[in-house]
This record gives sequence, structure tokens and C-alpha cells, in this order.
Amino acid sequence: MKKLLIVIDMQNDFIDGSLGTPEAVAIVDAVKDKIRSYPAGDIFATMDTHGPDYLCTQEGRNLPVEHCIQGTEGWHIRPDIAELLTEAAIFEKPTFGSVQMAEAVKEIEDLEEIELIGLCTDICVVSNALLLKATLPEVKISVDASCCAGVTQEKHLAALETMRSCQIEVR
Repeated sequence: MKKLLIVIDMQNDFIDGSLGTPEAVAIVDAVKDKIRSYPAGDIFATMDTHGPDYLCTQEGRNLPVEHCIQGTEGWHIRPDIAELLTEAAIFEKPTFGSVQMAEAVKEIEDLEEIELIGLCTDICVVSNALLLKATLPEVKISVDASCCAGVTQEKHLAALETMRSCQIEVR
């Protein structure tokens, strides 16, 4: 049986860039330790990816802070994390959840568990967790709360509670 780690949006803009927070900076070492605990071939990652027209999109009108614009420094995965993801399948996504990633995960045979970590708990982590739960209802889905950070601590905790309610194990 196989266990998969999915690293959500550990990009510069979410850590210490335009949408960075002290909580996001604080989880970096735990994220690196978690990545090291998995075989390199059993890791997927996502990257929030926007174009130069971001502010004209629905998301941009609701969150008018340019971030993760493809090719910019803020779009890149933090270098000390990226060096641990050289064998990971990386999925660029234009929105909160990655349908392409969920479809790729669905193709893995003997998948027993999926663990998610990353940023932001209350937006992209919860979106991908629920997408995966809907796609693979019989696969155990978990999230390591110590390797996640939300926009605020309150939203982080609320997202963890939402995931618990949807039968996603929170560790």
C-alpha cells in the first residue's frame, strides 16, 4: 500500500512575500522535515500560478494583491524546499484546488493514504483536501496541522475543523 505526500503552495509569496505571514515562515522547517520523511517519488506539490492579468480575474477582484505571477520570484517554491522536491510531480494551478493533481492521484494504484501540508490552510489546503476526498472517498486523507498555516490563526483553526467535519484526519 502506498502513502502520498502533497505539498501545497510553499511559494515565496505565501511564505515571506506579498501574502506572507509569520506563521507561514514558522512552518518552513517542519515542512522540510516532513518532506524528508517520505520517499522522493511519493511526493506531489502544487503551485499557485497566475498570469499578468490576475487583477482582472474573479480571484483578483476579490483578493486584489498580486501574488504568484508566473515567472516572478514570488511564484517560485522557496529554494530550500524546492531542492527537496526535485523528483516530485508539480502541478501548477490557476485557482485554489488542482483538478489535474486530483486526477493524477486517482491513477495511483494501491493508494492507502494521502497527507497534505502547506499554505494556506483555509484556502488552498482545505480546497485540495476536499477535492481529493470527493475524488477518492475511500482513501484516508490527513493533514498535518504543524506543517500548515492559514491567513490568520483563527482561519487556520476553522479550516482544520471543517476538514475534521469532512472526515479528514487532522494531526
